Amino acid sequence: MSRLLVTGGAGFIGANFVRYWLEHHPEDRVVVLDALTYAGNRSSLPPEDERWRWVEGDVVDRAGNEQLLREEEIDTVVHFAAESHVDRSIESPQRFVEVNVVGTNALLEAVRRVWGESEEGGLSPTPRRFHHVSTDEVYGSLGPADPPVREATPYAPNSPYAASKAAADHLVRAYFETYRLPVTLSNCSNNYGPYHYPEKLIPLFIVNLLEGRELPVYGAGINVRDWLHVEDHCRGLEAILLRGLPGETYNVGSRNERTNLEVVEGLCDAVDRAFAAEPELSKHFASAPPAAGVPSRSKIHFVKDRPGHDLRYAIDPSKLERELGWSPRVEFDEGLAATVRWYLDHERWWREILGRGGYRGWIARQYGRPSEL
Repeated sequence: MSRLLVTGGAGFIGANFVRYWLEHHPEDRVVVLDALTYAGNRSSLPPEDERWRWVEGDVVDRAGNEQLLREEEIDTVVHFAAESHVDRSIESPQRFVEVNVVGTNALLEAVRRVWGESEEGGLSPTPRRFHHVSTDEVYGSLGPADPPVREATPYAPNSPYAASKAAADHLVRAYFETYRLPVTLSNCSNNYGPYHYPEKLIPLFIVNLLEGRELPVYGAGINVRDWLHVEDHCRGLEAILLRGLPGETYNVGSRNERTNLEVVEGLCDAVDRAFAAEPELSKHFASAPPAAGVPSRSKIHFVKDRPGHDLRYAIDPSKLERELGWSPRVEFDEGLAATVRWYLDHERWWREILGRGGYRGWIARQYGRPSEL
């Protein structure tokens, strides 16, 4: 039996991981720590039972971290907690430094102190692991012909978000080299799937389509990302936690590069197919373009590009495949259709978010044309 602390467990990837772990490792104990900032959502988590515990708290609080680690006798930390939206980091970079850098250091220091209390001769009496979840954005932008990044690719972050995650990555590595803390680190490509807060591209555009709103695409939509289904990511994290070597970094990607415009067009087509297959959707989502017989692609609207918009990200996951036996299973078009289906079936979840103060104001500030967005 393992006792896991999952930070940021009410966020998009964190909540999916908690659900995945409880389903596939029912004998384990899971403790979820989340500060419930704007993107945190308790309704993304399953009903609480004896197998897992909810704790509202901030990773910046080192004393609180230490108390929780001792209280629950945690042996595995999976660290998701982070501010993660590039657009928001451009507007408020200080918050990203506080959470992603200071928070990661506070958690590392708490783990080092608590786990160090029971060590003898530098060895822990039980297997332990601190896993840090990071992003491919730390590697910076690639040119059209550049090879995908590998674990040894030099860091070159271009946004405050990417820089803050790069700093956190370096701290994690330093705690392994200096204190021999049993860490692993993963850098993933863009995730998509259920429970995704609707300010990122795919969930935002699904919700916009269902409400009959425009789809604001940055620039000409030529920026390229590698898209990874969140369940494939969770399986990759599972492989690292169970079989990864301390001190190692593993890149998690799906070799599924698409331009933003290709993603948006595929999303529009998936929505149109769903409405064509289920005519009753047109009655419920009467504002959606296909409900009026209009193709969803007609809602695509190009807006001014954001500052420092990286051209291309691409990950080479060969190390994870070769050494730990992982490979992605979800094909993109299939995963996109399933994601559309999830948002159609979970309207209450996303409408509650849209009703929160500040959400529509943020979207309007970012993309303009507030009357339509």
